[in-house]
Amino acid sequence: MIVDRIGKGRLVPVIALDEAADAVDLCKALKAGGLEVAEITFRTAAAREAIRIVAREFPEFALGAGTVTTLDELEAAREAGAEFAVAPGLNAKIVNRAQEIGLPFFPGVCTPSDIEAALELGCQTLKFFPAGALGGIKTIASIAAPYAHKGVRFVPTGGVTAANLAEYLASPFTLAVGGSWMVDKPLLKAKNWAEVTRLTRQAVAIASAN
Repeated sequence: MIVDRIGKGRLVPVIALDEAADAVDLCKALKAGGLEVAEITFRTAAAREAIRIVAREFPEFALGAGTVTTLDELEAAREAGAEFAVAPGLNAKIVNRAQEIGLPFFPGVCTPSDIEAALELGCQTLKFFPAGALGGIKTIASIAAPYAHKGVRFVPTGGVTAANLAEYLASPFTLAVGGSWMVDKPLLKAKNWAEVTRLTRQAVAIASAN
């Protein structure tokens, strides 16, 4: 099950690629760092092709599509080979369609009302976004507590770094964290795959200790 695979690694690199072909070297770098998970976001026009490339070349990866905010993007993600999809917000039409096509979907939430709406739609794995701007793990602990018996787990994203990663992972409400610091835009633009590997290895070490 994809949720179990994500929970095992505890890290989800949130990736925005300008060049789809870079997906190969990027995934090699992530794998060398000990991680076989990738969330390729629809923030760029290269997303669909990048997902297709990773699905073909790295079938062992838990492959997700991020920033899925339209039905067209959802369909494109599935067609390209994504195994899960993530959104910054909660759109009932997209959640319902994802369930119809059998694509695990993690909507974004940031309030108790969002959590209840997501639960009503059958979602238990939720993206908490933007985590850092909304108070981080303390806020998550506060708003998640009333729903702990519902099996809710979060993937905090936004403002997560190597410096606060352990704090997020220590929470029982955290399934995994989403982060871009190990796949930051300047690194990708410079094709600095060695640094991607180094940062990924560092993050994996922190995750393994928590």
